Amino acid sequence: MTKQKTVRDIALQLLQRVSESGGFSHILINQAISQHQVKQEDKGLLTEIVYGTLQRQMTLDFYLEPFVGKKKMDHWVRTLLRMSVYQMVYLSRVPDHAVINEAVTTAKKKGHKGISGFVNGVLRNVQRKGVPSFDTITDELERLAIETSHPEWLVRRWESQYGFDLTKDMCQSNIESKQVSVRIQPMKIEIKQAISQLSEEGIDVERSPLSEQGLNVVKGNVLHSELFPESLTIQDETSMLVSEMLDVKPDMKVLDACSAPGGKTTHIAEKMLSQGEIYAYDLHQSKVKLINEKARVLGLTNIETKAYDSRELEDNHDPNTFDRILLDAPCTGLGVLRSKPDIKYHKKEDNIYQLAQNQYDLLRSVIPLLKENGKLVYSTCTVDRHENEEQIIQLLNDHSELEIDPTFFEELPTVCHKLAGITEYGIQIFPQDFNADGFFITRLRYK
Repeated sequence: MTKQKTVRDIALQLLQRVSESGGFSHILINQAISQHQVKQEDKGLLTEIVYGTLQRQMTLDFYLEPFVGKKKMDHWVRTLLRMSVYQMVYLSRVPDHAVINEAVTTAKKKGHKGISGFVNGVLRNVQRKGVPSFDTITDELERLAIETSHPEWLVRRWESQYGFDLTKDMCQSNIESKQVSVRIQPMKIEIKQAISQLSEEGIDVERSPLSEQGLNVVKGNVLHSELFPESLTIQDETSMLVSEMLDVKPDMKVLDACSAPGGKTTHIAEKMLSQGEIYAYDLHQSKVKLINEKARVLGLTNIETKAYDSRELEDNHDPNTFDRILLDAPCTGLGVLRSKPDIKYHKKEDNIYQLAQNQYDLLRSVIPLLKENGKLVYSTCTVDRHENEEQIIQLLNDHSELEIDPTFFEELPTVCHKLAGITEYGIQIFPQDFNADGFFITRLRYK
């Protein structure tokens, strides 16, 4: 009989996979929980160790450096030390001796006596001497990068765009856990009824200030609710704001140019009361299947999907076809680092410029499809000006017939008007603004 893997064995395996194959941690965790039949009481610890170790990877390496120096070691050994130090420093409910003992046991199983002795020695030294102070780093941006585990090039880039204080708040926010938000399916349940039923199930929620369909979870797990998934969809509230600002009506013809995995598409369909027509495209058939599945579960019938390159949609649709167009463009994802902490270690500065070209090509391709009295929403889940504001500035320079829709700002929720990220070109929401994802949103129309 195969011995059941411990939570820390699974965590080490997941961290190795993320590091070596570039897999997304949130997907791998869900797969591992199912594959290994992780007990309910252990799911939280597994998630905490994996996310926490990833979020604070550079900090953990800084803590380890005095104890390991330049010693060469297998990558799994460094990963084991990182996740062990993470537990010792940040998880007070886990006793140090338990963390050390399990790390040594794992080292024996995966390596040999020399490795287990090394792991034991390093961790007992950390326990005895404590971790080093950040005060030894004199450059404030380097210190912020190490203290919050963000690549230094990224911190310096953000500081040049937004200043030190906002950058510091953003970096700090990215290593904290964020709230869970859900969207009701209004044709299946009213929001007051949903709040009441969730409360009866022991799940406390609050109304979102960004979407009339949104609820922020204060306590409890919505995955355990009878309302999920037919009447509730997990979606970040800043993501919900994108569809809210599209300003759709039931009889419209709508294009969602980059629609997978379908959160915004199905939100738009709900706002149209499953009437009108939505054409939802994505480059990959496997992702299109996700949209179809979401629509099926939610009972939405006005979405037509297809795997297609949206840069070539003029071959599929006549000019002036759509009342509304959403271009939620592929981006670096630098606004969602709390949900996907591995992104910050895999992205390079060149990626920003490569993606920006793709974003601009998409914008230019879909604009001719917009009706004369139509509206186009451009959004990304990143916080870099080059992917956001600068794209819109270039577009307006190249297309004098377009303008930022002035009613966009009037229709923004009241809470948004106090944010630092509002400019004449749209709204940049930072992760710290709503304890949610970072998003850029703007709306264009013909003059």
